[in-house]
Formats: sequence, C-alpha cells, structure tokens
Amino acid sequence: MPRSDPRPRPDLSRRDPGLRELMDDPGCDLGALQRTYARFEAINSLLAGWSATYRRRIRPLAVPGRPLTVLDVGSGGGDVARALARWAHRDGVDLRVTGVDPDARAHEWAVGRTARWSARRPHLAPPAFRRTTSRELVAAGETFDVVVSNHLLHHLDPAQVRALVADSERLARRLVVHNDLVRSPAAYRLYSVGVLPLAPGSFLRTDGLRSLRRAYVPDELRALAGPGWEVLPGTFAYQQLVRVRSLPVQPSGPR
Repeated sequence: MPRSDPRPRPDLSRRDPGLRELMDDPGCDLGALQRTYARFEAINSLLAGWSATYRRRIRPLAVPGRPLTVLDVGSGGGDVARALARWAHRDGVDLRVTGVDPDARAHEWAVGRTARWSARRPHLAPPAFRRTTSRELVAAGETFDVVVSNHLLHHLDPAQVRALVADSERLARRLVVHNDLVRSPAAYRLYSVGVLPLAPGSFLRTDGLRSLRRAYVPDELRALAGPGWEVLPGTFAYQQLVRVRSLPVQPSGPR
C-alpha cells in the first residue's frame, strides 16, 4: 500500500507571508526555473480559467475599427498573454497584448518563447513584452483598455496589493481582472496530488503549495481593494479581483 505523507497539513486558516517561493530566489537553478515557466502553460490552461474570462469579460469589450489593448502585469513566462492573443486571432478580434515583468529571467524567457511561438503563427499579432512595472507605467501616463494579472497577488504583501489596486485604477480604462489562487484546504490537497505528473525537475509542486499558503481568501482581498472592487469566485483553484469601468469608447476613424 502507498505510504501516507507523514508531514502535518499546514494551518491554512491564516496567510503565511514568510514563505518564499524557490523561483523568487535570484540564485535558483535556472534549468528548473525554465521548466517551471514552460509547464505553467499547462497549469494555467487547466486551473486558471482564462478561456472563460476572455469569452465573458474581455472579448465583449471589442469595438469594430478600434484595437482593444490589454496589459498583463507580472506576465512571467507570457503564457496568458499568448493565449489571449491566440483566442482573439481565432475570433477576429484586434487585441494588442503587452506583458510587463521586472524580472530579467522571466522577461528573457517570455521574449524567446514568444519568438518561437510567433514563427509558427506568422499571421498572428504576438504579444509584446517589456521589463518594467505597473508603477512605472503609471508614472509614464500610459493606459490600456484592460489590465489583468495571473497568480500575482499572493506574491505581494498587503501594502503592495493596495499599490497594485491603485495602479490598476489609473492604468485601466474599462476592466481590471486580477486572477489568483484561493487559500483553502481543498485547493492544497488537490494541488499537492494533481501536480505530481508535471512537477519533476521543476518548482511547480514546492512553489505551488507555498503559493497556496501565501494566497488571500476573498474577505482579505475585499478589505484590501476597497470600494468599487468585487471578488468573484472561480473554482476551487482561483478567484478574481475585478473592477469594471463604464467609460465610453468610440470606434477610431479612418487613418
């Protein structure tokens, strides 16, 4: 019979902000980090709910004759940005996706991976990637129709979440969706077993479980975000911090 895990389950009734993910260590194993980035594509396609978010929230914002701009904050390996670009192309939506991440390793991986991805899809507008932060974009006066992030909030302490919320309010003209993990015993148990086939040689299992222990629960996010924001349930695996802005958008004229 298989041996049970002798380690006690962590206390998930409170957030554990002292945990550090292995991939956040600048000196971590580069090969394991790159395998982690590569396998995020499978993890996010299965657990993060972006296909439904695109169909229900992002695609309906498209206006004929005007590109819809999307900013992906903390874009990591760029898999969410590439997925959004692929779905939009399939649907005939003029979507312009920009991913930003201050981590040089993530930026390099995203640019390289996207170049190879784009070479196989010459008629598809690929996402662009920049090594910068939301705060720097705000300072530069940049805005986008939609601002998104995936699995970013749990990396941030409460003050940083508030800062991201403030940046998002200034950067987004129409919609913000911050998609993140939910801290719960069910999510912890299911992920600890379900990730095993993808985990070897990567940080997926260790960092995923640490991420769940760092994640916020809905009431915590509501308190941090304040008025005008909603926390919407996804599945056991994710929740979304959402703000909708009803600003009129006119089709662009002839160029």
